Order: sequence, then structure tokens, then C-alpha cells
Amino acid sequence: MTGFPAARARRLRRTPALRRLVAEVRVRPADLVLPLFVKQSLTSPQPIPSMPGVVQHTRDSLKKAAHEAVSARLGGLILFGIPAEKDARGSGADDPAGIVQLALADVVAEVGDDLVVMTDLCLDEYTDHGHCGLLTETGEVDNDATLERYAAAAVAQARAGTSVVAPSGMMDGQVAAIRAALDADGFADLPILAYSAKYASAFYGPFRDAAECAPSFGDRSAYQQDPARSTAEGVREALLDIAEGADAVMVKPAGPYLDVVRAVTEAVDVPVAAYQVSGEYAMVEAAAAHGWIDRRRIILEQLTGIRRAGAGMVLTYWATEAAGWLEQQ
Repeated sequence: MTGFPAARARRLRRTPALRRLVAEVRVRPADLVLPLFVKQSLTSPQPIPSMPGVVQHTRDSLKKAAHEAVSARLGGLILFGIPAEKDARGSGADDPAGIVQLALADVVAEVGDDLVVMTDLCLDEYTDHGHCGLLTETGEVDNDATLERYAAAAVAQARAGTSVVAPSGMMDGQVAAIRAALDADGFADLPILAYSAKYASAFYGPFRDAAECAPSFGDRSAYQQDPARSTAEGVREALLDIAEGADAVMVKPAGPYLDVVRAVTEAVDVPVAAYQVSGEYAMVEAAAAHGWIDRRRIILEQLTGIRRAGAGMVLTYWATEAAGWLEQQ
């Protein structure tokens, strides 16, 4: 019996040192990307009640968070901005004096090339109606008119110093429009990380508190992907984005869509990211606050599961904290 394969596997699990030695999936701090929110006109960081431990940053506190990310040896961070004023066309998205452009320049000046500083590219944080694009008179999202706004925002972020633009609006043709605009403005070397398989998910609720971007009517099901569709649709969307010029692709959310992460990873030849979204974060924090789970173990287990599914990059609100734990292993 002791020669059976199962017995050999058990022998290799006997001690923490043995388990580390034979581990096939590893999470490194450099695999992690920290999402950060920066809000215009704040005088001090503002806690987000539905996301314990996460705040809306001031420009100054954002710089501190960026330095902490560098010290934790994270792979990168991604910025989301909340302007003081919003309008129907999301003017703050491409305003050179808009909050993300200003905060981005701050962070790049502070950390330089020590960290990959990414910027989310969408309109929902900037529009007064909360949708990801411009609206027609009947309240539908105007795909083609929205592409022009995305292109302008991409150029504004590039001029402010972003390392990677990450379009998340799920408009048809968004990657091609952004790539053409960047190339025409002299940013042919700037990478695009496309939110390719982004689902119309209930897991985004706390994020909409954090980014103050809940739709004022309806929802985003008409342009985000249907959770009831097969993995083939997620793969198709990723391949379309790559054909348009995406340098990396993302699946969002991560945990409920690990099958999509795996399918996309097997189908593409570019880096794959997965976003462990606000609802995933909030559920763990709520359960941990009641003493129902081992918080540290479950966070690391989830990150390992996302990496095991194939994601090379994981966007997670626990990035800095988890990096410290990983360095101790």
C-alpha cells in the first residue's frame, strides 16, 4: 500500500517545508495589482463602509499608498477617479486637470518605474447618469459616440504618464479605437490591458459605492456579458480584443468565473489578468468580522485558486497586505 501514488502524495504533504518545496502554484507579490480610488476635493482619506479597510484617497494619501505598494514589491496598481463634478459626457475622463490625470502624474513622479501604474479607462465614474458611455435620446448607450470619448481619455492618461491603459466599458471596438488614438498621438509603445470578459455581475455593488458610479437608471446588462453564457463567449471577446491590439486581457469578476479564466488562458498567447472584485472582498471581510472564517488563510487560498486557474496577474484589494504574508512563506 505504501507504494501507491496516493501514499506518495501524502508523504509530500507531511510538513510545511515539504509542501512549499513541491508546490506547483505559487503567488508572488509581483503577480498582484492593487486597485486604488482617488477622489477630487477630499481633505482626508474617506473610508468606504461596504469595503472595510479600503478608502477613497486624497492625492497625498494616494502617493503614500503607492510607496507602500513599491515596498511590498507589488506588480502594479490601477487608479480609479471620482471627480467633484459629473456631467452627461463624462468630461473629467479626458480633462488634463481631471482627478485621475493629476493623481497619475503625482504617483508617477513619486515611484517612477518602480511600479506599473495602470489607469482604468471608462466613463461611469465621470457621468452623471452612471453608465459607461454617452446616451442617446432614448437612454441607450451610444457605442460609436462612446468610442470617441474613450479614445480621448486614453490620450489624456497617456500624456499624464500611465504605464498601461485598461478599458473596462465593454463597448464594441473600444480597443481598436484606443489603439488608433494612442498611435496617432505618439504612444505606439503604450500597452492596453482590455477588460475583455467582464460580466454583468452582482459582485460589483461595493465598488459602485467606492467609485460613486451606480447607474441612475437601468443596469449594464445590455453591454456587459451575461453570466449565463458559456465560456466560449468570454474566449471570443478576448480574441476579438487581441485582434484589435490588446496586449493583455482580463476576466472580471475572478472567483465565480474561474472556468472563464482557464478557458481564456488556454486560448490566448498574451498575459491574462483576473479581477477579484469588491463583492468578493466584502464577503470575506464580513465573514471574518464575525469570526466565521480564518481571514488570512481564505484570502491566500482564493489568490492561489485564481493563479491555479491560469491568471498571471490578479487585481485584488488585499494586494499590499497579502504581499507581506507571501514574503513570510
